Amino acid sequence: MNIIVSDAGFTPESFTGETVTLETIAGHTSHHLALNVEQTTPLHDILPHLGKVALIRIAFPAFNDGRGFTLAHRMRLAGYKGALRAAGHVIADQYAMARRAGFDAVEISPDLAARQPQVHWQFRANWQAHDYQARLRGQSHAEPASIAAE
Repeated sequence: MNIIVSDAGFTPESFTGETVTLETIAGHTSHHLALNVEQTTPLHDILPHLGKVALIRIAFPAFNDGRGFTLAHRMRLAGYKGALRAAGHVIADQYAMARRAGFDAVEISPDLAARQPQVHWQFRANWQAHDYQARLRGQSHAEPASIAAE
């Protein structure tokens, strides 16, 4: 069973609805659905279904393929308010970027969780306070040592 990473750390899967794809969503009337999409899926194919789903999982087949971040950001700009999850090979170093792109959580395999334990992810959980823009505006809660020494 995969592990869900949120700002609180590792948690088990809590979604209990049915999982569908764009190819299988047409016959469903329930609004408690999880829609699985590939990172290459055009936004216009997803838009008609945004009101029908409670969760959207965007696949990340490799950590070096950032198209899922762009798709998540565009879905949020299009008005999607439901849960949005990056699923697959996202690494702890990308967690802050995933949150800024609009993801609520990341879903990783137990193997990846063993290689990058919860402490690696929680180190990045305060993602809003540690970006370079906050430091430039003087709003960061924790400045890097190189800036604090100046």
